[in-house]
Amino acid sequence: MAGGTYSALSGLQTRLAQLDRIASDIANAGTAGYKTERVPTVEARRPDFGQVLQTAIDVAAAPGLIDFRDGSMQTTNRDLDVALDGRGFFEIETAQGPRYTRNGQFSRRPDGTIVTADGNAVHGENGGPIVVGEGAIAFEPDGTVRAGGVLAGKLKVVDFGDYVGLRREGGYFRAEPGTTPTTAPGTSRVRGGALESSNVQLPERMVQLTEVSRAFEALQRGITTLMNDVDGRAISELGRR
Repeated sequence: MAGGTYSALSGLQTRLAQLDRIASDIANAGTAGYKTERVPTVEARRPDFGQVLQTAIDVAAAPGLIDFRDGSMQTTNRDLDVALDGRGFFEIETAQGPRYTRNGQFSRRPDGTIVTADGNAVHGENGGPIVVGEGAIAFEPDGTVRAGGVLAGKLKVVDFGDYVGLRREGGYFRAEPGTTPTTAPGTSRVRGGALESSNVQLPERMVQLTEVSRAFEALQRGITTLMNDVDGRAISELGRR
């Protein structure tokens, strides 16, 4: 395979990864607490290919970079909606262990347990679930939860010194080994009756979608030219000799 063809194919694969990421961002533009993600490209040198390719350099997708900037606050006046103003994450219990989210669109199970939209229990400060009684739910700025005016627990809000160790896992974030949660800073505040919007900027992502799509189409045309026109002409010319 000619090195140019290989580089073009690797470019197509990279653009596919970018298109998938952009499509996911656009689909989650209305998801509370969602954080956008960038997929940059890097030069990939493959010395093992030097014997069979004209070039051993191609393009590859770099690890995704999550943008943890806050989204805007939207007042909902729903008593089980809660947002974080400042750094931090809600800690959630899942079958795979603790996970973290900024999406505070909670609900109450029949047994009174506060859970996420997909049914996972929200951790209290003691690491267990928060179980509330009857009555309206109220969240205080420090995370204290009351039901019908009765104290029910306190949300466990954690933070990380470096977000580089967080990986997206479905609708949550997973902490890599060695990345340990700490108590959220005192400047962080819990806001009841509100949700943090996604930080996806739709106009920007639509522009990027157009740019990546055009680059993908250009690479497709380049591969067609290399394989059909150039290679076909070489075969035709060599066949006459």
